[in-house]
Amino acid sequence: MNSANKPSWAIIGGGMMGMTLAYRLAKRGDRVTVYEAGSQIGGLTSAWNLGDVVWDKFYHVTLLSDSYLRQLLDEIGLEKEMKWVETKTGFYSGGKLYSMSNTIEFLKFPPLKFFEKLRLGASIFYASKIKHWSRLEKVSVEDWLRKVAGNGVTEKIWLPLLRAKLGDTYQKTSAAFIWAAINRMYAARRTGLKKEMFGYVPGGYARILERMAGVLKELDVEICTSHPLRTIKADEQTGRVNVCFTDDREAEHDNAILTIPSPVISRTCPDLTGDEHQRFQGVEYLGVVCASLLLKKPLAGYYVTNITDTWVPLTGVIEMSTIVDKQELGGHSLVYLPKYLAADDPGFERTDEDIREEMLSTLEKMYPDFTRDDVVEFKIGRARNVMALPTLNYSEKLPPIKTSIPGVFAVNSAQILKGNLNVNETIQVAEDALNNELKESRVVKPRASLVDTAR
Repeated sequence: MNSANKPSWAIIGGGMMGMTLAYRLAKRGDRVTVYEAGSQIGGLTSAWNLGDVVWDKFYHVTLLSDSYLRQLLDEIGLEKEMKWVETKTGFYSGGKLYSMSNTIEFLKFPPLKFFEKLRLGASIFYASKIKHWSRLEKVSVEDWLRKVAGNGVTEKIWLPLLRAKLGDTYQKTSAAFIWAAINRMYAARRTGLKKEMFGYVPGGYARILERMAGVLKELDVEICTSHPLRTIKADEQTGRVNVCFTDDREAEHDNAILTIPSPVISRTCPDLTGDEHQRFQGVEYLGVVCASLLLKKPLAGYYVTNITDTWVPLTGVIEMSTIVDKQELGGHSLVYLPKYLAADDPGFERTDEDIREEMLSTLEKMYPDFTRDDVVEFKIGRARNVMALPTLNYSEKLPPIKTSIPGVFAVNSAQILKGNLNVNETIQVAEDALNNELKESRVVKPRASLVDTAR
């Protein structure tokens, strides 16, 4: 089959999911074009500058159990370069910072009574052994935790953590959420002392994306940035998919895959059925306001500090420099301060100055040795549609990957059913779709130019 007769795909969204789909489709011989709304590829994995340091805009880490991501990195020649580091976990509770990095520290954890510690440990172990996760979608996360962990553990540990991560939306979240979180972290631990081993590629996601772009170029994949989508429709005359961008540029392809958030799919695909619109619009998203700080010295040396004190306006504290070699960070410590919010939360409209003041004041209270003189760089990232909220009976309400529009597919992170949002899970969704709904593409139609000039 010559190039002109190969199926043509438009992939809307240039994040890791879109890049994975492009890579796999091109490897099987199809023609692929990736359209990214932003000025650079990467989506939530994109990098930015903190002074002279280039690193991930939002925090990411690879676990030993992230088999789909590691396989992809192996194929593009980066997995062998990964750095693996043993990490520690902190807890901020009752105005104090505790280490929770091993069994001995867990047993000494003052906020819980001895019986509650046993109950917490048993509930985590029990969750890690559950295989039939779908039944957990039918019960609320709070009800399930109270049943398996008890009221004391739930109120002292789990509910504060859920509120920090999900806000009030935890009340309509299913138990599948906490099951997925426990399973990912449990799988990351080695035997014996159960040490946490996290990894990263030197250069961060900037390097991964650069390598992915290079590999795609070698496979003749075209990457078009600054292409915000306006609409996607089926062209009845040609039988192909018409892709229209906000600047009136258009393109035609045999097939299109949308990796963008579900409400945006509904907005840009007017020809979906009423039921499909309802399902896409019904997916609720959490967004994040996340500060990146370069500091002269570490805060406490924990990769993640979980927070149970309700006065703290943060989901957690992430000290990325406990993993990443400081030489890559200009000799500084890199800290992320995330706060997850509902996609329509007014917190997204707060000024950088207001957020900066709140976050720095919080660090001063949490870490007595921290001073504002320690701050070398401070930058705030915002993203409204980050994680689809796993509400009760979530999988039953999702729209199918194959839409009613001929040749148009929706493959996005909302399809994560057995995990929480992370890069490995998004790649798994892409791989599963390629092995099922996308296994066979549509018949090739006569084609015009790949990207037509605006009429």
